[in-house]
Amino acid sequence: MLFQNGKLKVRKLTEQDKDLLAKWLSNPSVLEFYEGRDNPFDVDKVNEVFYASEEDEVKCIVEFEDNEIGYIQFYQLDDEMKKEYGCLDETIYGTDQFIGEVEYWNKGLGTLLVTSMVEYLVEHKQADRVVMDPQTRNTRALKCYEKCGFKRIRILPKHELHEGEYQDCWLIEYKN
Repeated sequence: MLFQNGKLKVRKLTEQDKDLLAKWLSNPSVLEFYEGRDNPFDVDKVNEVFYASEEDEVKCIVEFEDNEIGYIQFYQLDDEMKKEYGCLDETIYGTDQFIGEVEYWNKGLGTLLVTSMVEYLVEHKQADRVVMDPQTRNTRALKCYEKCGFKRIRILPKHELHEGEYQDCWLIEYKN
């Protein structure tokens, strides 16, 4: 287990989680803001994206009351990304997350997850900042992140290809 905050636990992804990710990432409600409804995942695609990639993300499953409810990943920004975001001389982490079990939405668990992850990154990884880039139209996520202390920095125009169109995203940050 990576960390626990009350009934919330975050643990690293295991081979046994493939079917769970495929289930979540084939749900149109989840895909509306994460990956896109035109981009559902099956187990082969989960394997390719989450298990075969050489990227430096730490990929994790989120549990609440011992039920697997979502996914979170974090990664340290490289110099190129730090330059793009205008933050060169700091330790900066990014995160991406979703609650895959829709019945757990709107219960404050996203806020608990994000605040817990920020605390972990600041305390255990010495993060000076934590950044995310949610789509500007993802108002529910933005409200959650702002409750967690994130501030909107600037619009990233046409930053993410989503459902066939490039979407504007907000660069948001939590500054330690």
